[in-house]
Amino acid sequence: MGERTRIPSLLKHIFGLFLDNPVRTLDRSVAFVRSDRLRRTADVLRVRVPIFPLHFGIYVISMDCLPDQLIWEILGKLKRTADRNSASLACKRLYELEREQRHLLRVGCGLDPANEALASLCIRFPNLLKVEITYSGWMSRLGKQLDDQGLLVLANHCTSLVDLSLSFCTFITDCGLGHLASCKHLRALKLNFTPRITGCGILSLAVGCKKLATLHLIRCLNVSSVEWLEYLGKVETLKDLAIMKCRAIGEGDLARLGSGWRKLEKLLFEVDVNYRYMKVHNLLAVDRWQRQTIPCESMKELSLMNCIISPGRGLSCVLGNCEKLEKLHLEMCIGVRDCDMISLAQKSRNLKSLSLRITSDMSLSALMDNPIRLTDESLKAIAQNCFKLESIKLSISDGEFPSFPSFTLTGILTLFQKCPIRVLTLDHVYSFSDYGMVALCYGHCLETLELLKCQEISDEGLRHIRHFPQLRTLRLSKCLGVTDAGLKPLVGLQKLEFLVVEDCPQISEEGVQGAATFVSYKQDLRWMY
Repeated sequence: MGERTRIPSLLKHIFGLFLDNPVRTLDRSVAFVRSDRLRRTADVLRVRVPIFPLHFGIYVISMDCLPDQLIWEILGKLKRTADRNSASLACKRLYELEREQRHLLRVGCGLDPANEALASLCIRFPNLLKVEITYSGWMSRLGKQLDDQGLLVLANHCTSLVDLSLSFCTFITDCGLGHLASCKHLRALKLNFTPRITGCGILSLAVGCKKLATLHLIRCLNVSSVEWLEYLGKVETLKDLAIMKCRAIGEGDLARLGSGWRKLEKLLFEVDVNYRYMKVHNLLAVDRWQRQTIPCESMKELSLMNCIISPGRGLSCVLGNCEKLEKLHLEMCIGVRDCDMISLAQKSRNLKSLSLRITSDMSLSALMDNPIRLTDESLKAIAQNCFKLESIKLSISDGEFPSFPSFTLTGILTLFQKCPIRVLTLDHVYSFSDYGMVALCYGHCLETLELLKCQEISDEGLRHIRHFPQLRTLRLSKCLGVTDAGLKPLVGLQKLEFLVVEDCPQISEEGVQGAATFVSYKQDLRWMY
């Protein structure tokens, strides 16, 4: 492998040509190409390419004579960093063009000395738009991490920076974020486990970066004050907000966004339940949240995990005011009621994807006069209002009382009667049995079915899969009641394109062979013990 193969490999990536006997000389690069597809490509790009016919449809291309526009197009098609590096080393011309075109830079533990190496890279690639710096798996013997001085280098050299991601950067402080405030074009900042950064640093960056539209904070343990959230709400530039496992930020703090809710299109909020400042498992504590009205006209994607949903206020108002909502994910949220889901269904008629994960212990409220749980009424309201729903995932967490399900088979099947469901995922849903598999035969849109820990499914129900009209992908995981016999009718039928079987103790590797075009099999039974 050397310079003789780099340029032909480059051409092959772009034009899909079959190259034979590439030649590399001191002053020019030549490649022999079969077919005239390169000429047609050049015509589309409206550039002139020197192509000299040889014989039998084989043409000779002079790389030195290719116009910059075509080379620019070629480099733009190379996505892998290794391919771009190889191309830039082929000749000085490709090196210079690739230097100008490189927009993405990913660095990490191999950056040593960090600040000096980053400065060198920023000088080489002056037009960087997106930079990702991650120190996952870092140890002290790998050299010093990037620090605040490194961010100053980044701010001074990458004047066009739009997107910055910092992961496991433990040496960066608020001072470093202050340097980034000079990046006037910065639109996205993503911080993952940056323990020395506080709310003051985020506020200083938000004040300087007037175009900031995306902010992700993941495990930022010292971000406590939320003045930055209030400021971003006032300027109304934020469209994508993710706050995950930031111990000092609670559901009530989201109200500080104020009018900023109007422009927000995506919200991902996850509370770290291991460090919640207030343990809540009853209505009395939930009712302490302040009443408020939250406008969410632009919200398209909403994901809430381990949150407290207070009746008629807070996040409950968010659920009922998202007219443009397309994706909803609720996981282990305390206080969600049928009335919340009914209000959402009536307002969010463009809903396309729904994922619900609830604790099985919530179903104990069926034995008491306690309305904090989801039932079939929620599913029926969604079926009657959300006619664009294509993907649904229902998941019940492991608990001591799985025999009191919140969702029955009737409620689940109601969705199929009204909505064009293409993807169905059921996780630990004991109410879904062989009768449900029979009913799914009438799901004319169902393309993907995933069954996880559905122990009421047996071989009898599995045999009905051959009658599913559009099913192409089947995944079975940790299902105890299915065996090789259930998959036998699919062998040689060529109905399924993908079959994934994971940790099902009664299904063997031999039993899945021939049941689908592509088969994935894994067996790890430690989950049973």
